[in-house]
Amino acid sequence: MTHVIELTNVAKRYDSAGAPALGPLNLTVTQGEALAVTGPSGSGKSTLLNLVAGLDKPTEGEVTVAGQRIDELGEHALARFRRERIGIVFQFFNLLDDLTVADNIQLPAQLTGTSRRKAAARADELMELLGIARHARAHPGRLSGGERQRVAVARALVNRPALLLADEPTGALDTASGHDVRELLVELHRGGQTLVLVTHDMALAEACASRTVRLVDGRVALDSRAEAVR
Repeated sequence: MTHVIELTNVAKRYDSAGAPALGPLNLTVTQGEALAVTGPSGSGKSTLLNLVAGLDKPTEGEVTVAGQRIDELGEHALARFRRERIGIVFQFFNLLDDLTVADNIQLPAQLTGTSRRKAAARADELMELLGIARHARAHPGRLSGGERQRVAVARALVNRPALLLADEPTGALDTASGHDVRELLVELHRGGQTLVLVTHDMALAEACASRTVRLVDGRVALDSRAEAVR
């Protein structure tokens, strides 16, 4: 079984004299798995996501993503690895309002050296798949929250990442838009995408995830698997 994520004796401290914000813990996520990370505020969810995304480095331990020890990489190599192998979907979309939908989606591909023609073809493919092709020439500010999140998902998938990270992806959405994004995440998981979802929303976790880890005070308090994703 291929591990997309391997955390080995990982801990993160922001205060050298205090208790760690996360860990020490060991955690693996296999290819094709959809993991929901839940827990109260301050439990370490965001810290865990940042370590896996390479946005932060552990105080102790090893972080391996898609076969690469990312805690050993320098900033330039880490940024390149993140662009090529990890897709991130944020709560508040983080789209560039001065670019069109199509250009937002193409941007990560172009940053990795993909030709504009190939990046545009991949963007067209994703916009069709995610039901936003009609908005290709629009700017994100003209779209609904659910539509903007679909653009953010397309952007995250444009480089065919080994891992998709979603940080409270429905937190800024109304109920209807949140339901649409939830169904989208379910379909991506069914299609084989490895997914780590950080959320306070247990309904979202239950709908999308094949496995749920609950963090309390930086430690794993529960690690359970669902029988199937609906």
